[in-house]
Parts: sequence; structure tokens; C-alpha cells
Amino acid sequence: MKTENAEPWYRVPFVWLVVVLPLTAVVASFITLALAIRSDTGLVDDDYYKHGMEINRVLDRDRAAAAEGLESRLVLDDAHHELLVHLSARRQQALPANVRLKLMHATRAGFDKIMILPRQADGTYRAPLPEFVPGHWDVQLSAQNWRLVGSLFMPGGHRLDLHPALP
Repeated sequence: MKTENAEPWYRVPFVWLVVVLPLTAVVASFITLALAIRSDTGLVDDDYYKHGMEINRVLDRDRAAAAEGLESRLVLDDAHHELLVHLSARRQQALPANVRLKLMHATRAGFDKIMILPRQADGTYRAPLPEFVPGHWDVQLSAQNWRLVGSLFMPGGHRLDLHPALP
């Protein structure tokens, strides 16, 4: 027996509420699954102990630079198109034959540069002036057992004092 005022099921709002809520949960779970598959960012590295040891080694390099009394001044000489590094220590014999200079752009890793600078007869370290894109640059001067750090803003930065990264 059919009643005159009975509506079809698809016109009843309660039916849509019952159907839409579980359907939304299913769609959201598939979106979450797709995001999880596309971005594999684990919280803990497999070699977390090795990374911890690397951090300690970096801190030891900063302590070694402070103990040696190492300080440096980086000069960007546009006139001679040259990069000069003046390195000083408490003991002059502690200065190495070569130093490693890392120029790291703060936001664009593709512009990072690593240079090996040989020691000159006058005691400075020199290299051709690299091309700098505008922005903030982190600078790291290092040898085998120490490192000095600083920040440079380009354009405009022509001198930078580098110090051990200790609090």
C-alpha cells in the first residue's frame, strides 16, 4: 500500500546526512594515504647515532678553534676581483697550508660554493671572487680540526669577521 505524501529516499535530508558523513571519511582517508605515500619523511633516521656523533664532532671543531684563538677576516675585493682571507691565531705555526671556504646561500642550496684556498707568501689565503646572488649567505672557514663561521648579506657585504660558533 502506497501513501500519497511519501517522498522518494533521495529527497529525505536525513538520508543524505547518513550517506555523506561516512563517504567524507572514506575520501579523507584516501587523500591522507596519497599524502603519506608521496612524502616519505621519517621522523627518526636509521643512523641517528651517527648524526649525533657528527654534531659532537662539529662542536669539537668550534672548541678547537676557540682554544687556538683563531679569528679571520674575509674581504671581497671587487677592484682586483679577488677573495682574501686573513687568518690569525695565537701561535703562527698553527695556520694550515690550505683552508676550505664554504659559501652557503640561506634559501637556495643550488648557489652554494666550496673553495679550497691556498696560503700565500704574505700569509693570506686568496681565490678568485665568486659570483654572488643577492641574499643572506652563511660562511664557514675550516681546516681539518677547526672551523669559523659568520653571515654575509649581498649585495653590500665586503668584509666579514669569522669566529668560532660557540655560545
